[in-house]
Amino acid sequence: MKRIIFATGNAHKLEEIRGILEDTGVPVVSMKEAGIDADIVEDGATFAENALIKARAVCEASGEAAMADDSGLVVDALGGQPGIYSSRWMGEDTSYHIKNAELIRLLDGVPEEKRTARFVCSIACVFPDGTVLSSEETYEGIIGYEERGENGFGYDPVFYLPDRGCYSAELSPEEKNRISHRGKALRAMRDKLIARGELKGET
Repeated sequence: MKRIIFATGNAHKLEEIRGILEDTGVPVVSMKEAGIDADIVEDGATFAENALIKARAVCEASGEAAMADDSGLVVDALGGQPGIYSSRWMGEDTSYHIKNAELIRLLDGVPEEKRTARFVCSIACVFPDGTVLSSEETYEGIIGYEERGENGFGYDPVFYLPDRGCYSAELSPEEKNRISHRGKALRAMRDKLIARGELKGET
């Protein structure tokens, strides 16, 4: 692969992806950087379906291999919400500070053992010959009682990691990439690309 076109316009997400895949030596470019202006309708029922929809659309538009992820927060006490609607929950233009405050409000009175949640990241890579590679990983924690931390983005400030005694937004970018859903899913995808001969490295 000469480059990886990643189907995202999220600058924070792209920064994470580049950090995780930097050891491959293959540049990661956004749709915009690749000159692709596609209006992709994410109407899948699962993270995996949405990732595939995005990757396939960008592959068809570019004629090159394309990768996409679909990720979000699944809160057990809320029946899995916000789930695949994480970025659109309460409206796409609603700030995450407001969304995080609403999560805390909805879980008011819910004991810690029932505040379990996880981030899910599903990645799809589609090639012009129709080949599809996929990976999916999770990042386990609980919904905290307040926002804490200046790093990360989205729901990171309310995602508490009991085994580390801190919130996801309090981790350094490097530490988060080592343990997060996106970090694990991207490394799994990287290994599949190496096995396929698309990237250099050790399997």
